[in-house]
Amino acid sequence: MHTSSPTIPADVAAHVLWHYGHEGGYQPGGFTEQLLTTIGMADPANLDRLAAGFPDYVAAVAAIQYDPNGVEHLQRLVVAIRCIRCGDTDGPFVGAPKQPLCEPCYEKGTQQ
Repeated sequence: MHTSSPTIPADVAAHVLWHYGHEGGYQPGGFTEQLLTTIGMADPANLDRLAAGFPDYVAAVAAIQYDPNGVEHLQRLVVAIRCIRCGDTDGPFVGAPKQPLCEPCYEKGTQQ
């Protein structure tokens, strides 16, 4: 099995969550759906081959399949951006990623 731990982007986490039927995900395109199915059923040798080309997807699938906290970890990655004023996770955000404000909070601040 591939030993490095790649960073899992939010969209990859969302695709894997959707594929496994967990909250917080959204449906990927057809190629990615087939890729996730293939990763999920790959033996160790083929998983290493897939990890060479798709390390983030292999890491996310491994997290959801083998880590007892994997679902929660991927869900946190998906909602990584929160408004610093109200805590909302719905975008779009102004000032993201350093000082993200949701549009309603930004508009309230500019009206004062």
